[in-house]
Amino acid sequence: MGKTYLYSYESIIVHGLPERSLATAGVRLASKVEISRVSDSDHLLQIRSPKLEEQNGFWPTDPFTPSSKLSETISACLSQPFKFEYTEGRVGSIFAPEDCPVLCTNLVRGVLNMLQITIKKSQNVYELQEAGIEGICQTRYVIQDDSKNKRATVSKSKDLTECQDKAVKNLGMAYIRPCTSCPLKARNIKGTVTFTYKMKYDDSGALLTSAMSDQVYQISPFNEPNGAAVMEARQELSLVGVKRPPLSAPTSQLQKQGSLRYHFSGELLQVPIPLIRIKNSDLQLTETLRQIVQNNEKGATKEASAKFLQMVQLFRVATLDQIESLWLQFVNELPYRPWFLSAICAAGATDTFRFLKQKIHDEKLNIWEAAVTLPLAFHFVTPNKKTLEIASTFLTCPQIQKVLMHRIIVYLGYGSMVNKYCAQALLCPNELLQPLHDLATEATSKGDAKDMSLALKAMGNAGEPASIKRILKFLPTFSSAAASLPNRIHADAVLALRKIARKDPAKVREITLQVFMDSTLAPNVRMVACVVLFETKPALPTVSALASSLLTEPSLQVASFAYSHMKALAAGRIPQLYKLSAACNIAIKLLGPRLDRLSYRYSKVIEISDYSSQYQAGAIWRVYLMNSPSAMFPSDIITKVRGYYADTATDIIEVAFRSQSLSKLLRKQNIPFAEYDTYKTLKELGKSLLGWKELPPEDPLVSAYIKVLGQEIAFADIDKDAIQQMMMSLTGSSDWQPVVKKVVEEVQRGLSGRWTLPVVVGEMRHIVPTVAGLPLELGLCGAAVAQAAVDVDVKVSPPVSDNFRPSQLWETKTDIHADIRPKAYLHMIAVMGINTQYLQSGFEFHAEFSANATMKFDARINMKEKNLKIETLPCHQEVELAAVRSEAYAISRNMEEVDSEKKSQILPKGEIPNISDQLLQSTEGSPMPGSWKQSSIPNVISKGYQQGSEEAHHNSAGRRFYARKFCKKFESLGCSTCLSLKSQNSAFLRNTYLHKLFGEFEAKIILKPVHTDADIDKIQLEVQAGAKAASKIIEVSSSGSKEEGETSTYKDIQAKLKKILGIENVFTASNKTRRRTKRINREYNTADTGLWAEPSTAHLSSSSSSSAASSADGREPGDHPRKDERRQSGKTRGSKSSSRSSSGSSASSKACSSSSSSSSQEDHSGDRHCSGDSDYSNQQANPPVYQLLFKPEDEQDTGREILNISISSSSASDEDISRAMSQPKFLGDNKPPILAAVLRAIHRNTQPTGLQLALFTDTQPKRWRIQMFGSSITGPSRWKLCADASVINYRKVSGFLKWGKDCQDYQIGTQIATGQFAAYPAMQMKLDWLKVPSIIRTTARWFYSFLPGAAYVLGFSQRQQLGPSHQATLVMALTSPRTCDVVFKLPELTIYDTAISLPLPVPSHPSAPISTSSSSDWKVFSQATLSIIESLKGHCTVFQNKITTFNGVEFNYSMPASCNHVLVQDCSPELKFLVMVKRLEESADLTAINVRLASHEVDMYVSNGLIQLKINGVQAPKDLPYTSNSAASMLISSEKKGLTLKAPDYGIDKLYYDGHRLEIHVAFWMAGKTCGICGKYDAEIEREYQTPSGYLAKDAVSFGHSWIISEDPCTGACKLQHKLVKSEKPVSFDKTAAKCYSVEPVLRCVKGCSATQTVPVSVGFHCVPADSALSLDGQPRLDQKSEDVLSSVSAHTACSCQRQACPA
Repeated sequence: MGKTYLYSYESIIVHGLPERSLATAGVRLASKVEISRVSDSDHLLQIRSPKLEEQNGFWPTDPFTPSSKLSETISACLSQPFKFEYTEGRVGSIFAPEDCPVLCTNLVRGVLNMLQITIKKSQNVYELQEAGIEGICQTRYVIQDDSKNKRATVSKSKDLTECQDKAVKNLGMAYIRPCTSCPLKARNIKGTVTFTYKMKYDDSGALLTSAMSDQVYQISPFNEPNGAAVMEARQELSLVGVKRPPLSAPTSQLQKQGSLRYHFSGELLQVPIPLIRIKNSDLQLTETLRQIVQNNEKGATKEASAKFLQMVQLFRVATLDQIESLWLQFVNELPYRPWFLSAICAAGATDTFRFLKQKIHDEKLNIWEAAVTLPLAFHFVTPNKKTLEIASTFLTCPQIQKVLMHRIIVYLGYGSMVNKYCAQALLCPNELLQPLHDLATEATSKGDAKDMSLALKAMGNAGEPASIKRILKFLPTFSSAAASLPNRIHADAVLALRKIARKDPAKVREITLQVFMDSTLAPNVRMVACVVLFETKPALPTVSALASSLLTEPSLQVASFAYSHMKALAAGRIPQLYKLSAACNIAIKLLGPRLDRLSYRYSKVIEISDYSSQYQAGAIWRVYLMNSPSAMFPSDIITKVRGYYADTATDIIEVAFRSQSLSKLLRKQNIPFAEYDTYKTLKELGKSLLGWKELPPEDPLVSAYIKVLGQEIAFADIDKDAIQQMMMSLTGSSDWQPVVKKVVEEVQRGLSGRWTLPVVVGEMRHIVPTVAGLPLELGLCGAAVAQAAVDVDVKVSPPVSDNFRPSQLWETKTDIHADIRPKAYLHMIAVMGINTQYLQSGFEFHAEFSANATMKFDARINMKEKNLKIETLPCHQEVELAAVRSEAYAISRNMEEVDSEKKSQILPKGEIPNISDQLLQSTEGSPMPGSWKQSSIPNVISKGYQQGSEEAHHNSAGRRFYARKFCKKFESLGCSTCLSLKSQNSAFLRNTYLHKLFGEFEAKIILKPVHTDADIDKIQLEVQAGAKAASKIIEVSSSGSKEEGETSTYKDIQAKLKKILGIENVFTASNKTRRRTKRINREYNTADTGLWAEPSTAHLSSSSSSSAASSADGREPGDHPRKDERRQSGKTRGSKSSSRSSSGSSASSKACSSSSSSSSQEDHSGDRHCSGDSDYSNQQANPPVYQLLFKPEDEQDTGREILNISISSSSASDEDISRAMSQPKFLGDNKPPILAAVLRAIHRNTQPTGLQLALFTDTQPKRWRIQMFGSSITGPSRWKLCADASVINYRKVSGFLKWGKDCQDYQIGTQIATGQFAAYPAMQMKLDWLKVPSIIRTTARWFYSFLPGAAYVLGFSQRQQLGPSHQATLVMALTSPRTCDVVFKLPELTIYDTAISLPLPVPSHPSAPISTSSSSDWKVFSQATLSIIESLKGHCTVFQNKITTFNGVEFNYSMPASCNHVLVQDCSPELKFLVMVKRLEESADLTAINVRLASHEVDMYVSNGLIQLKINGVQAPKDLPYTSNSAASMLISSEKKGLTLKAPDYGIDKLYYDGHRLEIHVAFWMAGKTCGICGKYDAEIEREYQTPSGYLAKDAVSFGHSWIISEDPCTGACKLQHKLVKSEKPVSFDKTAAKCYSVEPVLRCVKGCSATQTVPVSVGFHCVPADSALSLDGQPRLDQKSEDVLSSVSAHTACSCQRQACPA
């Protein structure tokens, strides 16, 4: 007491990389510290003579330099003493002078933190949780006691990643979810601090003589062990002396400032950008805004974006009055508004938010400005009580309520604000959620589905467990009132639980599991519940329970979805989901492979994910495809991308699309179904079918939503009313024609304007304290600017008339003058270091992206003449199209010297580090000098392409500087494009991503003019289609007039055309090449009879390298002997082995050998698969798929003997066609071109230069061919481009592309052929290349390097196998309608897989004879598409006792004679049709049908062996077809042995009846809307036996019986009716007698008739006590009752009637 202890204090903070040769930035504070004890616990501390020094550059060359002005500022705030409580080594409360800045108080905390020490006298080594400046962290003590000398050394260390209560501040990271269970290894920021104390003690106490601390933070942005930046902070406190007089008491009153824990305050205002000294914010804001607009208008977007971030900083400290005065100053100046409004949003302060509210309330912003501003404002605003109060007034603002789009944005934004506020608050007040709960209550009372959806989505954004009770009111599982709500509201209610699951996963898991298990809900609601359930990361018991429920799941849609979701999760590699993946992996073992084989009709989850454990980063892309029973294709699609980084996860983006009854829009509209007799008949019929109800009506609806960072920002529900309202608001009419007219009129007015949208793209900051009391910040912020200047003038002639029709557009001429200049700029700043309002020190990384395009052109479109002409100006000056730049600096700034910042490049300018540095770093783990060369940037461009590039490498030993430039000149257009690359980084020291970023990088694409002999005036592109195409080419290439070209005969035009295009030279050169190739082939092709290789052969190939239908062969001479050898071996082996002798195989081999010698290029002898097929299969029963060979269709003669002579002759003609098509032939000899295109540069004094292109086609019944020729329009250049493609019958599509001198330099050929692969129908795609440019080879090699890895990831097998060196072949074989085999052969690699599931079934009839009718052969490819579409339609068949439903379920059912069954009917509210069937009494095989359509009743039956047709009870005339005259047509015609009825507008595509067989095909838009014996056509095969009431029958017989229509027993022929029956077997429960009644009625004879035939059926029974009053009287059904017993009873199927009490 009464003494003052004098200490010298020094703290140093340095930022750098571990390598000593790179730049560093640091701060040093030196001072004297005086401490006095004034009472038992109170002490005073005075810091005197503080000196602040900054270091920036390369240590030790650039030493610490004093910052005298900042030292004076700090000295002023530390001039008075501070008081602190100190007891037994622990620092208590701290008291500071009243106006002392927080920074100075934190510097004092840094000193006092060194005095915090916990001594345990009984232990020398111990651990405890100790409070410090960094919070409460785990601390380990080691005490070394020198009792002889009365001295002690105390060491303590802290792991700063393992803190109970850490002092840390995160800003802008509300949507990044940390993983609490992740290991510490996954964290990319690791820190530790050590303290060493030396003290001497005696009986009176201990004296601290010195204290040292050393703190290290290692920051690894890419989670690389060697790629880490380091912040090191050191402190030293040494006792200098003791003086007697204590410190004088402070003159001003001290205020309590809390404990030793660091306080965050002032630094939160400072954005990580250069410091601004705020003196007069009014004036500074005005100047900054003016500078932004001036810079932007000059094109200096970089400076404008930097100033924009400064303006955001200034707005954060501006008052409401200052903002208002600035607004009044610039409100009418349009260029200033977007910058002003965007900065207001990004500032996110209370006053800026309040200002925005006022402007919207006063309607000072237009609709589109508000629509852009509101989402930004709600995203960036800092959530606190004041801003939330302002946000709630947005919800009730009348101006917001008027515009639906604004209302949606505001409610969703408010939900997001609540979520952010509650994420940082300990307790979330319920009042915040009240506006959302009120909206939900109001929407429910009004029955407003759109407001219900909005309320649920807003509560989902808020993500608070307090909303669960409200959400449950929208789910039928928990609220019976919700059953009447639309399914989409149920789905939205489940989705609203997703974010709540992060706070209360157990509760959400319990709710979603119940919803998933509730089979009464719609499948899509249950599937959404499955998605939310798995997002709660359930444990194995829950997942197993879900899996076991799928075994008995009645809905295959739900089962398929849940199974595929589990399967996708089981295959995941994301560490945060390891437990869930393991649980799913076990659970799917419970399920058989049945769910694996389900088709595209069933819902699926597709997942693509990857994770790098090296960099601790990964991503998942998921697509949820949810099918509904009433749609063939997914009705709900949700796709999302989630990113994982270190120990965090973020939902990046999610987009959903939901549709309902869209098929209605595809159908013919306005058919009055409700007015027809059928509608009334079906309504009456429904009464006799017990429990039958029509489906509820569904209006067409499309809805979509988008989520960014897990928050829904917008959604739209578009229904019929919304579309009509939109059209009414646009044109005042709900018809489409005025809308088209309005659009044309708007286009004619042109478009002119300037748009600018600046946005702060993000501001993320992670701040932790250092031991010195200064904050260490990792910050990322950025600004983006999107701009467009548009000036478009359009003239349409003739102008739009009042009686406009859209067809008039085909007669118009349109002139367009356009000047469009879009620009985009993005600037990102990353900071690591000290960032306060007084000083900044550390590293700054800047990355920029800019894109700039100018589109200035004139266009003329003449629709009548089929002419398009576009003109534009050539390059006049150098333009930077796109650029990416990055640079990193070590920076030092302080507030007192704002204009003199210190900035150093990371790399030194001089030589590479000296040897001692290199050795030092090699011991630290960096590569040895010898390996530096290996870490240089790989040279990925081949030698052939390096000739035109400029390359420079400086300091090659370190490869620190890299520069390269690639240019491509287009002299004829006067332009050249260049790609320039420059980089200088520290990767030569350590090859990590961080070291690559630390330096400079630039990549840019430049467009610049090329100086040619003649100046180019303009560039013109002209396209002419139709009859004038040839004349256009002649007109361009000759000085003759246009008229002359048009009046000439086509022979003259043809001659000129051939001369202009250089056709003669092309075909002369082509024929020479062809003759040479044929001669080479003839030398070894004589003994060719097969292509089977021995199994031991190392290089099997199923393909040839010749080009398809081309004039030059793709084989290399070196390939020929090998192929010849393979053929010979195949022949020899085939002759030695025994084979199945058949006329087919012998004919095949004869045809093969005879055609082989005379085959043309088109025949591809290399693909032969003739003799030896059966022999090989005997030798090797199941060869691997990659050894099988493809047999083209035109080389198969299987079954040809059974065909007639005409087909054989047709086959011969096919070969002639094939040979003819392969001949080089100019199509222009017979037909003019159909299209001409000319690209030319028009010079002032010389002829135009450029390119021209002509397109020719030839279509004939069996073949189709297209040719394209391109050449220069002037000059002697013989460079040409030739392309030829042809389709021969349906069997082969082939083509080639050649270019170079007379099209001979380079060549690529391709062929697609159909055939057989083993026994399966297959298609082969082949690509041949003879010679290609080096750039294509380089690209192919690059692709080739990735191929094996990609194939492995996708699950394909691989085999190293040599093949033709210039050929790639892909074979796809259809092994079943739903699976295929794929073999992809490359020159050195074969990739293959078997039984790949196809998304759509492909119908295949390999055994059917091949049709050769000339009208249909070449259309097979389109027919294949049609057959796939046909296979999507529902097919129901009745033949004898066998019935096949629309869902493909087959069962046997013997119909009771003379009783009408509902075979199929429309169960939608439209009730369009009904088809009834009954078995005739005279024959068990014959049936009769009755069809009700519109006002028609059609009867088809057999009488006297002939099929009879009655329409409306009248015998139809014999002269079919019969057509109805109603609004929706019906056609009845004869086909084969029966009758066909077609009524596509009603949903019946085809009904075929021949007395024995009945087939019904319904349109795919009838999916889920039918009922009857044919089923619901909803793919739910497990629920096929549904009775009219929806009850699931136990067997096929009771199912069939339920659809019998009861008739009047007196007038009708059917004497059966449905009755409930009582069980005859005595039943007792708990020894109490009971009586049981059937739940569903059973077929029984009517009163007065007795059964002559019965059949047993299984029925469920409901049992009641024997004395219960329940009886069968007046009980039509008991299906609402529970099933207690399952029993078999007899159902009557035929009756004998003696007497019936019928009225006379």
